[in-house]
Amino acid sequence: MEIFRSLGISTSGMDVYQTWLDAVSDNIANVNTIRSTDEAAYQERMVVVSSASRNGKPAGAVVTKPASATPKASPFHDPTHPLADAEGMVRAPDMSLSDQMTHMLIAQRAYQANVSASSARRDRRALEIGGRQ
Repeated sequence: MEIFRSLGISTSGMDVYQTWLDAVSDNIANVNTIRSTDEAAYQERMVVVSSASRNGKPAGAVVTKPASATPKASPFHDPTHPLADAEGMVRAPDMSLSDQMTHMLIAQRAYQANVSASSARRDRRALEIGGRQ
């Protein structure tokens, strides 16, 4: 039935955006994670998404795999940090909190749009069933 396919598409969208929100929240939590210069910097988490189909018809989206960005680091001088090397250098991830907050807002709004679409389809179907008496 068409209603179940459209609900499945919205549900798959909610799953994708929930996974994205989880990744962004990890990134926000680690945006200021300091490491020593002999360790890799925190790697920004991302999600890779692809379209899904069932019986040749669109069936939404699916997270192909969680991915990590190439670890970029911004070494900086902080000789007072306990992880500083002999030259006083430490490493921080090359992520912007404002970029991560933007990603979070986009994912939240897209998740909510899928919830609204799913609710509207469900309510419309309930009205159709209720009108068949």
